[in-house]
Amino acid sequence: MSTYRISLVTALILFPLLGLMLTLPWLIYHYRKYGFLSWRLSLIFYSFVFYMLCAFFLVVLPVPAVRDTCALQTPGTVYYSLVPFSFVWDILRETGTVWYRPSTYVQVLAEPAFLQVMFNFLLLLPFGVYLRYFFQEKYSWRRAFSLSFALSLFYEVTQLTGLYGLYTCPYRIFDVNDLLLNSTGALLGFAIAPVILLLFPSQQSLLAKKEQMLKRAIVSPVVQLLAVAIDYLLIKASWILVAPFAANWIPEWLYTLIGFLGIFCLVPLLWKGKTPGTRTLRFQLISSGTDKTLPIHFLVRSLALYFPLFLSAVPRLSNQIQLERDSAFYLALIWAQAGLSLAVLLVWGMLGLHVAIVIANKGHHLFYFDSAAHLLPHKKDNFPISK
Repeated sequence: MSTYRISLVTALILFPLLGLMLTLPWLIYHYRKYGFLSWRLSLIFYSFVFYMLCAFFLVVLPVPAVRDTCALQTPGTVYYSLVPFSFVWDILRETGTVWYRPSTYVQVLAEPAFLQVMFNFLLLLPFGVYLRYFFQEKYSWRRAFSLSFALSLFYEVTQLTGLYGLYTCPYRIFDVNDLLLNSTGALLGFAIAPVILLLFPSQQSLLAKKEQMLKRAIVSPVVQLLAVAIDYLLIKASWILVAPFAANWIPEWLYTLIGFLGIFCLVPLLWKGKTPGTRTLRFQLISSGTDKTLPIHFLVRSLALYFPLFLSAVPRLSNQIQLERDSAFYLALIWAQAGLSLAVLLVWGMLGLHVAIVIANKGHHLFYFDSAAHLLPHKKDNFPISK
């Protein structure tokens, strides 16, 4: 049981990091496919990610303490078992079960050989359930079997190669019976999936809601924030690439300001109200007060978006000012730095409250940066969500 506990704890530790890395790609894919964000569908996705982590670590952990695993093994060690159904004889041999004495059958349930077989059978059973949900067709069992077999083969090759050369020799054997048990378990999961999937949204209900959302011009607040996040990450990614060459002659705050003016002001002027983020999520910014969006609209929006970041940078810049304790301005500097830090906390607290209110109102109120710029996030006509 300690082996299983180690695998599950490792998955629990790594899952938040992997989940965070997958959040943005998942939200973009989810919205582009369905036109809205479903928390239940996201729950299914993240549960699948966590399950795959657990399954992988259950297969490869625990690992040996040294890389030279060949030194720990006797010469002529066989690293594979190619005899199908050999697990049946292993169970009969280790349990002492007599086929004509039913009273001996119960002994099987507590034997390591039987438990190992059940583990391999159940390992990919949830995988079959997930495949049934993804495919939504009962006649896709051949595809499900192929994918399950391929995943099981990946596990076996990982073991046979010693984690692809990380260890000098395999520390677990390649067993053809594992392939059979894993794939069969996945097929059982595929077969019983309809009972389990009654608790989750069907593809039909998602597509029905998609049709409803396509008729609405309102873009949800979460999607608007997601578009801003995409644009901001582009600026930060470009700074990471530029910083090694330009950090000595341009500070990060100035580069970020230039990036905000470029992404949130210049680009939408050239792209008819679209930034890379809004274009990715298929909506555009239009004027709420005039027939035509003007450069001043996008300029105000970019500066409004940048203001919290600029305010956050001011305390860091003030910390670079060094004064002697006997200076007449020393006490004033301390109070100014404390006041700036408090102002930053207040501004971000108000922004958090503002975001919560806008999200709670489901897009019927504008974010401050769009309201100040007199812009509306609007879905483009005749711009269907991809299938």
